[in-house]
Amino acid sequence: MSGDETRAVTRFAPSPTGRLHLGHALSAVRAHDLARAAGGRFLLRIEDIDGTRSRPEHVDAILRDLEWLGLEWDALSFQSQRLAFYAEAQERLADLLYPCFCTRAEIAASLSAPHGATPPYPGTCRHVSPETRAARMGEPHSWRLDMARAAERAGPLMWQDAYAGAVAADPLSHGDVILARKDAPASYHLAVTVDDAVQGVTDVVRGVDLFEATHVHRLLQALLGLPTPRYHHHPLIVGTDGQRLAKRHGAPALAAMRERGEDGRALADALRRNMLPAGFRLGEA
Repeated sequence: MSGDETRAVTRFAPSPTGRLHLGHALSAVRAHDLARAAGGRFLLRIEDIDGTRSRPEHVDAILRDLEWLGLEWDALSFQSQRLAFYAEAQERLADLLYPCFCTRAEIAASLSAPHGATPPYPGTCRHVSPETRAARMGEPHSWRLDMARAAERAGPLMWQDAYAGAVAADPLSHGDVILARKDAPASYHLAVTVDDAVQGVTDVVRGVDLFEATHVHRLLQALLGLPTPRYHHHPLIVGTDGQRLAKRHGAPALAAMRERGEDGRALADALRRNMLPAGFRLGEA
């Protein structure tokens, strides 16, 4: 194996649907520094396939925020330019997919979950007859993965996590996840799995809130014959109320800090030492 093949390749992959906040900065700094420490490459990938919410002005703000933090990337890519890869992956999984015509309201009405949790899809459309499917294909629909058949085909799976160690994949706990919709080329699960493989990502650095999604990603890697990166699911930044930062909860935007004249490089250095602004702390890993 050559030296180039052993160097870490990491990525920061924000969605341009709003402004970056402190939590994004933490992930970007950790991914950047891991790659640089290993003499590897740090990639910036804009996950912009949600055409209804992605905005060009948010892309510009992401680039300015990362520059403000003192982070340099080796390549910039956009998911919207990679649709052929997702279509090919979906075609390879075609015998494990089925169309689902259920609306969100219909699914919610058929399920109940404690404490606001989102339960797995109950498989309502899994056993719809071929004739009915053919007659309804003009309706809005998504493509779901028959998880039981997919897991049986893949067999037992593991992945390695820097914080949790060796983890046994349990994709069945997620139910039949959506991989694509009629009006969208790929779900997050499919797009991120394919992109990481195509771009040669060796180490995925992201928040622990995405730990559970890795069960699905590990399955897709096995089904598609893709390599499995090392995972680094780091703790999230939380506020004084213990709630994780999120765009929808009014988390402090990096752009606002930048526009106030704050020092982005100093903030990045503080994050490296796990030193956070007043009112914030790291949550549980």
